Amino acid sequence: MIESVLIVGTGALANLFAARLAARGVLITMLGTWPEGLAALQKSGVRLIDGGGKERAFPVKATNNPDDCVRANLALVLVKAWQTERAAGQLAKCLAPEGVALSLQNGLGNKEILAKYLGDQRVGLGVTTTGATLLGPGRVRPGGEGVISLGAHPRLGSMPELLEQAGFNIEITSDLDALIWGKLVINAAINPLTALLRVPNGELLARPSARAIMTRTAREVFDVATAKGVRLPFDAPVSAAEDVARRTAANRSSMLQDVSRGAPTEIDAICGAVVRTGEQVDVPTPTNYTLLRLVSFMTADE
Repeated sequence: MIESVLIVGTGALANLFAARLAARGVLITMLGTWPEGLAALQKSGVRLIDGGGKERAFPVKATNNPDDCVRANLALVLVKAWQTERAAGQLAKCLAPEGVALSLQNGLGNKEILAKYLGDQRVGLGVTTTGATLLGPGRVRPGGEGVISLGAHPRLGSMPELLEQAGFNIEITSDLDALIWGKLVINAAINPLTALLRVPNGELLARPSARAIMTRTAREVFDVATAKGVRLPFDAPVSAAEDVARRTAANRSSMLQDVSRGAPTEIDAICGAVVRTGEQVDVPTPTNYTLLRLVSFMTADE
């Protein structure tokens, strides 16, 4: 039986997952709202460009209409955090009653928004440190290889196996809070700084001042998580963030890509979420607060 997967989104990671899954024979439908992205996907398929510049194209079905993808059993949610509400409304129309939508998004609150529309049983959660750069509508270049950590869920079915066959590194965990906050440490330490300095991830390690801010940011997120009683998947948050920056050195973070094209960022779901939670648990977060305000000011998100 040929597997099919609905991918919600047409950005960098959405295109990467679509290309790799399609390359393994999975039937891919991409649901989005970006006219140029949808037009490119409909005309030429999703195009994957390797490090040597070689381009391969894979056919996908691309649409902006949830009615075109009804009764989807397996869905990957790969939109920005600020787009989750819209995506949840679309999924409510097309996800099968027994289906599951797996969120691999950044930031806090995505699962809760999806569950409001779909119900807890139809929402799965995971995080990934895999990187990708969108080179244009429907064109993507892989970034550094990371890990996809998935929360155990009875409805995921063949999804972990499909992702593994597509070349992704998969691990299963039962501690969802650890997943979310572990990724938040990484996102907060890397994404805002790369966006503000307009540099790829690895450059942060080469600049002592940037590395010092990374250190403070990662430790603040770790302290907030610890105060909440969350046991993170690592004991050394700074080393964890630096390791990801090192492994994805050439990658342009998703926030840098957003800023470069004048799009809204996920800063509120990342540093903003850390600041708000820090206030709740009485843990100061001055570095995250500063990054929140600087990125918000730069992108007119305030």
